[in-house]
Amino acid sequence: YGAPVMTPARLLLISAALLGLSACATTAPLGPPPPPPGTGGPPSAGVFRPGDFAWSAVPGRGRVDGRMTFRSGVSRYTCAGAGVVLTPETLWTRRRMTILYNSPDRAALPAEQVRARTPSAPSGDYSAFVRRTTCDASDHFSFQGLANGAWYVITVAKPVAGDGPDMAIMRRVEIRAGRPVAIEL
Repeated sequence: YGAPVMTPARLLLISAALLGLSACATTAPLGPPPPPPGTGGPPSAGVFRPGDFAWSAVPGRGRVDGRMTFRSGVSRYTCAGAGVVLTPETLWTRRRMTILYNSPDRAALPAEQVRARTPSAPSGDYSAFVRRTTCDASDHFSFQGLANGAWYVITVAKPVAGDGPDMAIMRRVEIRAGRPVAIEL
């Protein structure tokens, strides 16, 4: 008994059999089917996708404790009684902040300038993912139950005394390992 001899005819017969078997095999899909337009897909800076915000809706242990300390020259500003919003960072909101505030990280600009840029910023209804609170009489605010990730804190501050424009204040904060973050605007 020796090893079978591989003749060209035998190799051709084996190849044909393997080819026939592979034709019968079913192919597994390469991944899930693509989502309907506008509902998912890869994160995008140019397209609003609610799924990009899903991480922010998960309750977490994170907290942001903030205080208004902004000054312009000798003018001190306050946020007392003003609304403060916390917006989750996605590629889309990062692009929006860059357009509105000329920065994706931190800014203090006259509120009129930010409002004037609003039409050129990408639009989308992300209000379901935004958290809101009010700045107290001593210029403090807090957000709790936050998921780990990056967020934008935004408010409008007014001068305490004297003249000066209302200022739109924005700052990016990051929650890591559920630890509280203290910030000054």
